[in-house]
Amino acid sequence: MNASEAYVLGVDYGTDSVRTIIVNAANGEELVASVFHYPRWKKQLYCNAGDNQFRQHPLDYVEGLEATIKECVAKAGAEVASKIKALSVDTTGSSPVAVDKTGTPLSLLPEFEENPNAMFVLWKDHTSVNEAAEINAHAGKFETNYLQFVGGIYSSEWFWAKLLHILREDKRVTESIYSFVEHCDWIPFLLTGGSDVHAMRRGVCSAGHKILWAKEWGGLPPNEFFASLDPLLDGFTNKLFTAAYTSDTAAGVISADWAKRLGLPVDTIIGVGAFDCHMGAVGGQIEPYYLSKVMGTSTCDMLVAPLNEVGDKLVKGICGQVPGSIIPGMLGMEAGQSAFGDAYAWYKKVLAWPLRNILAASSLIDEVTKEQLIKETEDAIIPVLSKLAEKIVVDENSELAIDWLNGRRTPDADQLLTASLTGLDLGSDAVRLFRAVVEATCFGAKAIVERFVEQGIPVKGLIGLGGVAKKSPFIMQMMADVMNMPIRIHKSEQTCALGAAMFAATAAGVYNKVEEAMEAMGQGFDAEYHPNKALVPVYQKRYEKYKTVGAFMEKQTVSQHEPLLIPA
Repeated sequence: MNASEAYVLGVDYGTDSVRTIIVNAANGEELVASVFHYPRWKKQLYCNAGDNQFRQHPLDYVEGLEATIKECVAKAGAEVASKIKALSVDTTGSSPVAVDKTGTPLSLLPEFEENPNAMFVLWKDHTSVNEAAEINAHAGKFETNYLQFVGGIYSSEWFWAKLLHILREDKRVTESIYSFVEHCDWIPFLLTGGSDVHAMRRGVCSAGHKILWAKEWGGLPPNEFFASLDPLLDGFTNKLFTAAYTSDTAAGVISADWAKRLGLPVDTIIGVGAFDCHMGAVGGQIEPYYLSKVMGTSTCDMLVAPLNEVGDKLVKGICGQVPGSIIPGMLGMEAGQSAFGDAYAWYKKVLAWPLRNILAASSLIDEVTKEQLIKETEDAIIPVLSKLAEKIVVDENSELAIDWLNGRRTPDADQLLTASLTGLDLGSDAVRLFRAVVEATCFGAKAIVERFVEQGIPVKGLIGLGGVAKKSPFIMQMMADVMNMPIRIHKSEQTCALGAAMFAATAAGVYNKVEEAMEAMGQGFDAEYHPNKALVPVYQKRYEKYKTVGAFMEKQTVSQHEPLLIPA
């Protein structure tokens, strides 16, 4: 196929919105883009932050899919639309949903349309911490270590913990569920007109990193593993899958109905889906042993290495190592932080409290001016704090924070852990506390690099991707200083969508391998931050304090959740 006559679509489902781009398969040029913010999620419907419950309605996804693709097709024009060859999707994860035998999410059925347990359980939903703990304890009873390829610790952010929690909590869902499906696998199934969940092509990415699939045991762990954990899981693997597919392959061809609805050619190839960070790493031109950090609400840190060089090394405490999950033919390793951009958003929300709760009630100004003033102030909070924080001369005893505002993803997943601030005095102001929060997120990133290196996987450098990497020189410079290594920032602002487009081009046969698509369609790098050698030793000392305080916090968390022993 001639790449110069081919266009592809990349669809990127983020936490707050979905973005679609049309890309020239020959050179990666982004022709048009469209963004759709989930209306139900924006209102925080079906969510309860106090209980760590975060659910998303599939209609947000379906409406966003249709709206963004139709807008892109309209903007690009009929000539471009006629040459669209393929479409691939990335999503957040693990974000699974209960479905019936046809693969329809239960919340799309009238009787479940307002039931959060019948909706997608977003990656950041931590309602299943108890189930995750049970899985970890249970795994130790088996001769085969079924957790060995997910870092040895199963997380409440992942598939099986969420499924067990839903089954235990909601009898109506339990009686109606047939299977459980990841978001990244469901969208391609939807677009290809799937009507039998057993025919759904599940991706290696979701299967290996979140669902315990591995070639070493012929697919999923045996039924005995799950049935002995809880009878509710007895026989459930029969309703799932055995085979898993890399994202350079096709999930199928678009259905006639969806082709008509979206204005796409009837022979459009739909690629196998994957998680946003995995496709984002490809869009950001990942290289072996370079940690690609997709920095947004959370971070996903991706690393690839040739299979023959890694051998049988197992990295403890990460989010999995799966052959082909990022680049087919290489080992894909995933780590990350549960809160990154979310940490800054939390701090901004704290500072903005008087705006929304005092200024909003003022009778001194009209409503229009009031809302404009609130928005202007809120938008300026992080940029102004960043400029002022750059001027602070940090020393060993400055304010120190721990970044576990949404638990800890890696190293060693534990969603019960909480954040902290120490070293405060009467001179601790908003700017100094912001600097401490930023530093904590950089220390959390350093802990991930440290774990890879300790386990025999070298990290040669960093690649920064995503909104935070592009928009905050202050945070990126501190990242370089803390890590004591350079960080390159990828030129594209849409690396996840671009990565999806690269996989689409490969699935359609425009390129033989995704590496060829990366080379032809990659946009390169437009910034690089180098460590300030004078600050490196200061940050190293502060990092040691971070680890000491973190260990103390972890010990307190364990003691708080130990069972209460009541004397007989």
